[in-house]
Amino acid sequence: MSMQASPRLPRLTRTAAVVSLLTAGAVAPGTTANAAIPAPPAGFTQVWSSDFDGAANTGVDTDAWQYDTGPGSSFGTGEIETMTSSTQNVYRDGNGHLVIKAKHAGTDPATGWTSGRIETKATFGAGAGGVLLVKAAVWQPDVTTANGAGYWPAFWMLGSTLRTGTPWPTSGEIDIMEDVNGRSSVFGTLHCGTNPGGPCNESTGIGSGERACSGCQTGYHTYAVQVDRSVKPEQIRWYRDGTNYFTVNANQVPAATWTNAVDHPFFIIFDLAIGGGFPGAFGGGPNAATAGGHAMKIDYVAVYRK
Repeated sequence: MSMQASPRLPRLTRTAAVVSLLTAGAVAPGTTANAAIPAPPAGFTQVWSSDFDGAANTGVDTDAWQYDTGPGSSFGTGEIETMTSSTQNVYRDGNGHLVIKAKHAGTDPATGWTSGRIETKATFGAGAGGVLLVKAAVWQPDVTTANGAGYWPAFWMLGSTLRTGTPWPTSGEIDIMEDVNGRSSVFGTLHCGTNPGGPCNESTGIGSGERACSGCQTGYHTYAVQVDRSVKPEQIRWYRDGTNYFTVNANQVPAATWTNAVDHPFFIIFDLAIGGGFPGAFGGGPNAATAGGHAMKIDYVAVYRK
């Protein structure tokens, strides 16, 4: 999250070496055709992937994914949409892409929004001495600052221990890609420790701040994170189109804080929120000019380990 933003909390009812070849096989920025899952970078093995192949207007593969439904008010972030499992909001387009669409009904910009949020059933970790690479090709919603106030797309991970009772943010959260209000930017953040305050400055977290993301509303770009437990201190590294733009080192926080937040598996989440603390920190929204019917699109997501 940004330095000004509220955290992206999990839904309260759910218990549930830098590599030069990182871009090999990636979707070229602006490409619209379905791309193959990239081959593993040198030294890595692919352990899981989803390419969203399937018939047009069908939902996600529920053997791999689960819907996280309900009112945005239950997520603790101030967002105002209702998340659904409807193919009006979450569907495969028949060309190998997943579409998560925010729809609006009525004339009041503060009500009537529906959208989607999905998370993996499986969890993925680096393991002691290993490296975890999680990567996706994402087309941010094709909105601008003129018509995108309130849009909040995200590709992120939550610590698996959240599902077994460890509270947020102790259990850890890694935000791989977030953007708000059609600003054509990207934020990367680690959430950890205690809320409020604590060693990770919650509810802000330890973040990259806003980074320009030219063309991210007009085509697919790759966003990735590496959780590297093979180096000392351990690191988390964020990438956009293969370029490492932000790194957090384990020695930036107490050892126990890092262990609790990072040294375990994570589950992966995609969602498109409307409203909330993060958009509010950059002017707010939605407002009367916000256009419904725009979507975040995902070409693939893949998990690699070495």
